[in-house]
Amino acid sequence: MFIRWMVSLAASCLLLGGAVYASETEAQALDESVVEAVSSASVVDYYGEYGLSGDELMEAVNTPSGSYVVATVNEDGTAQAGFFVYSMLKEGDTYYLMLGLAENQTRENLERTGEGVALYAANPDKDAQAQYAVSGARMGLELVTDEALVRKLNTSGYDTAMLCEVKWVKPLG
Repeated sequence: MFIRWMVSLAASCLLLGGAVYASETEAQALDESVVEAVSSASVVDYYGEYGLSGDELMEAVNTPSGSYVVATVNEDGTAQAGFFVYSMLKEGDTYYLMLGLAENQTRENLERTGEGVALYAANPDKDAQAQYAVSGARMGLELVTDEALVRKLNTSGYDTAMLCEVKWVKPLG
């Protein structure tokens, strides 16, 4: 149930959020007065105190505990969501998400659009009173195309790794 909720949330954040567009024409056609759902649709930030960012987010993402979803847009404009292998890196003041993606639709979409939205939701502690995870973050991603930077940060040398710069971070909810 939680996994289905995460995939649905990822797809909704992406499709309704306007964070990634199927084409440049669609992006240009949007009026600036339209509310951008990823960053401002919720008028009340219920879970802001549980939001993670910076080094705290990087440390959480680098654990094997949590749910990791990346959302992209298919060529026909439909939302697509998939799980990713976790790894977050820092170079200077910039954070990067290393996505371990095989040849699949998520990878194809990221290569085509250069953008995506990632969600990380921490698994609730066994003693937590919450019924679901609210600690985590939504992250706007931009694909890194600088091959020298990719080689520098991909110290493991994984052939399927994609490096994305984290452009913005928002709490879940």
